[in-house]
Amino acid sequence: MTLSYWEHKTWLNNIDYAIIGSGIVGLSCALELRRKHPKAKIVILERGMLPSGASTKNAGFACFGSLSEIIDDLKTHSSEEVVNLVKERVAGLQLLRDTLGDENIDFQKHGGYELFTENDTALYQDCVAKMDAVNKLLYPIFNGEVFSLAANSFHFGNVTDSLIFNKFEGQIDTGKMMQSLLKKTAGKDILILNTTEVTDIVSIDDSVKITTKDLGILSAKKVCIATNGFAKQFLDKDVQPARAQVLVTEPIGNLHIKGTFHLDRGYYYFRNIDNRILLGGGRNLDFEGEATTKMEVTQQIQQELARILKTVILPKTPFKIDYSWSGIMGVGEQKKPIVAAISNTVFCGVRLGGMGVAIGSSIGKNLAILAAGNISE
Repeated sequence: MTLSYWEHKTWLNNIDYAIIGSGIVGLSCALELRRKHPKAKIVILERGMLPSGASTKNAGFACFGSLSEIIDDLKTHSSEEVVNLVKERVAGLQLLRDTLGDENIDFQKHGGYELFTENDTALYQDCVAKMDAVNKLLYPIFNGEVFSLAANSFHFGNVTDSLIFNKFEGQIDTGKMMQSLLKKTAGKDILILNTTEVTDIVSIDDSVKITTKDLGILSAKKVCIATNGFAKQFLDKDVQPARAQVLVTEPIGNLHIKGTFHLDRGYYYFRNIDNRILLGGGRNLDFEGEATTKMEVTQQIQQELARILKTVILPKTPFKIDYSWSGIMGVGEQKKPIVAAISNTVFCGVRLGGMGVAIGSSIGKNLAILAAGNISE
């Protein structure tokens, strides 16, 4: 693309902060940088027409981990680490709500449930046995017991008679959330350049050279990497892409299901939205194949999602699938996110581990605090 003098001068010159990625982390980072530097030139570079990755693709769960997930985490993390993870997720959700307002993200607190199939009775019994201990561990965060038993009042098929209920879990409208974030960002004189794919970044003295696919080479004083599942191309860090596939049914009359639901240690999850069921997951069917940045769906996982809809979620209700898509998460050996300085001019906030809604705002804010430093305005 050949660019005019005006285009260079107005949009691409004298950039103080370039942020790669316009998802929750990138936009939250930009807003915090603007708060700290009212006159700085802040430009967000986004590879897609809309935010790519997971921010506009997620299921909209305002959650912090199901009971079985927390029990699993306690096998590989210390109690203190698990408590801190939950605490950070709860604080991040509150920051998101405070930043945008509950009405603008359609926050609803119907609670969350964990289901156990009849083949998972051993897992169910283990969760019940450890529920009191986990409640005691998390009590100081919530000042109350998080998990309790609930009847299967939703008439799910082929599951245990009791579900595990989490009264603190909620849900949001992902589209409204991102639209509100974009609107707030634009109102702070922050420029977003869509369809601008960054292919390389190189620190040179006190600036960063940014190679893009269509705009050539740009320069910025500092760069913040907020691409999560796509970050591996820029970073030598423990963050890998993890694709998550999702589907949504057509509207269902008199839908009786309301809330957020977890199944099979959180590898499957579903909720109500606009009288439809949104169902996602299945990465555990093909970990290797789903470690990709390709925004595609596969027959194997989509068929399994449809089977779960038919046999577990809506065993007596006919349905049709209306939408199917995938999003890219960033995961690693550890669940703690990476907010780090790569150099004195390049910083990153990545590896959100499928908890972008919960911690994206706080990771973006912390990334901005790390990168803010002193610049000449």
